[in-house]
Amino acid sequence: MSPDLQSKLDHLPQQPGVYLFKNASGEILYVGKASVLADRVRSYFQRGTDHTPKTAVLVGQVADVETIVTRSELEALILESNLIKRHRPRFNVVLRDDKQYPYLRLPVKEDFPRLSIVRRVQKDGALYYGPYTPAGALRETLKVIRKVFPLATCEIDIDGKAERACIEFEIKRCMAPCIGNQTREEYHRIVKQVRQFLEGRDTELLEDLRAHMHAAAEREEFEEAARLRDRIFKIERTLEKQRVTQTSSTDQDVLGLARRGAAVDLQMLFVRGGLLIGRKDFFWTESAEASDEELVRSAIEQFYNKDGLPPKELLVPTTLADAPLIERWLSEKKGEPVRVLAPERGKKHQLVQLAEENAAAALADHLRNEETDRLATEELKRLLRLDKVPRRIEGFDISNTMGDQSVASLVVWEDGQAKKSDYRKFRIRTVAGANDFASMQEAVMRRYGEAEDLPLPDLVLIDGGLGQLAAAMEGLKRVGRAELPVIGLAKARGEKADRVFLPGRKNPIVLNPSSPAAHLLQRIRDEAHRFAITYHRKLRGKALIASRLDQIIGIGEIRRNALLKAFGDLDAIAQATDEELQQTGIDSKTAAEIRKALSRA
Repeated sequence: MSPDLQSKLDHLPQQPGVYLFKNASGEILYVGKASVLADRVRSYFQRGTDHTPKTAVLVGQVADVETIVTRSELEALILESNLIKRHRPRFNVVLRDDKQYPYLRLPVKEDFPRLSIVRRVQKDGALYYGPYTPAGALRETLKVIRKVFPLATCEIDIDGKAERACIEFEIKRCMAPCIGNQTREEYHRIVKQVRQFLEGRDTELLEDLRAHMHAAAEREEFEEAARLRDRIFKIERTLEKQRVTQTSSTDQDVLGLARRGAAVDLQMLFVRGGLLIGRKDFFWTESAEASDEELVRSAIEQFYNKDGLPPKELLVPTTLADAPLIERWLSEKKGEPVRVLAPERGKKHQLVQLAEENAAAALADHLRNEETDRLATEELKRLLRLDKVPRRIEGFDISNTMGDQSVASLVVWEDGQAKKSDYRKFRIRTVAGANDFASMQEAVMRRYGEAEDLPLPDLVLIDGGLGQLAAAMEGLKRVGRAELPVIGLAKARGEKADRVFLPGRKNPIVLNPSSPAAHLLQRIRDEAHRFAITYHRKLRGKALIASRLDQIIGIGEIRRNALLKAFGDLDAIAQATDEELQQTGIDSKTAAEIRKALSRA
């Protein structure tokens, strides 16, 4: 141990806080928290301490320690989570996920509230439901709500004075409060039903609907009674599909773990009012030495460190020593008490078992996919005669419409999965017209010629044949990266099998359509194509909007950009009030011109 490190260990603070272990190069190896920094940090370096192999390796690499004092252990917990998220130290358990998850927002204080999808929960008086993950769970929920509950979906100001209702009224998906066909009180009755559905209060919801159905029948309003009957039937069928177990209506997130060798999978089930609305999967390939408690605690701290909303109960598969501290933190985030429980029996324990079963199934899938990817990359090494197995593959594609709005995409496949944080998109600058070869050359030169903190790939995949491959090779040569392995992937007209084109070889390799290597290259190629098409459509849509706005008297480049930044698309601009338009610098005369022009669209 160096004298500098020993000196720091001798003068550690006696307060709560966070400590950072660093190696000789200054790299952060590990971030931890402590109620008393001096006691916790020194415990790592005491002679005779029986460390796990992982901790022993960590301690052997520590050359420096930095401490940050906090006012409380709770502040230390939050700071620790933030630092792990920022630095991703290799000796911490790190979630490979930093998405913002979607929620449904219902602004119940408005006269005519409408559901919207958001990724940030704010303290604005609205109700938030979620998180919904995967996104398909959210789409399914919205689909059910829009079929069953006639809630408005438009974005116009509803004041009852609109001239006519939209098609949603004609198909009975909305009762047209915009033309005064539905009062605020009648509308909020529907809002109440939506809340009951989203909160799992199905008994209360169905009783209310049956009461309204019988009342409508007694008034001989048979069409309304039949509509309510159909709504009841649809709700009952939906609830049958989603109900996981007859627990209380308390919102719960349920964690389950599964292990196989060094691999670990953790599942989070999101249960709201007894309904399973989504789940999230976390997988670690090398976590044999991490205890269940460390994995669960790390997952909780990092997952809820985002802008998400904790549930009232968190059900975990193992007792957590930090449970009271985590409860305090989550309760402050939620604004009401949150409990962390490790149930050993009963229906809550059954929910944890359900999460563990899901984790075991997901773990088997991950390991199977890992084996398939291993076989695929080994096959690629042999087929392409590479020096090493390609762990990182980067794929390129070009997209345009008759040469207009030409773009290129870069996608990254690393260690068997898409690495979306490394994706890049390029708006082609130097090429006029539809010239995919020159566009590909520009994209390759910009990726590998510009200074960027991205690792170089083991293999570059070009979507195309000999022409695209030659263009990419010329681009690599011009930026001094001619040594990078590069291939083209394309189908011959009328053939099903993909062919791999190699530099300096006229005849391509015909891939076996069922081989792991073919499947891997196709997945990367298809992802590059999807990413390029998505970006191209976005630019083309913006160009169309801009050209429409340019035709309006009084709209120049500055005002056009201000409108697009504030509202995003033509529909939102057309529906904006005069006050909202004026906030972007539009005067009343120009606002009238905008309405006149867009009403003709």
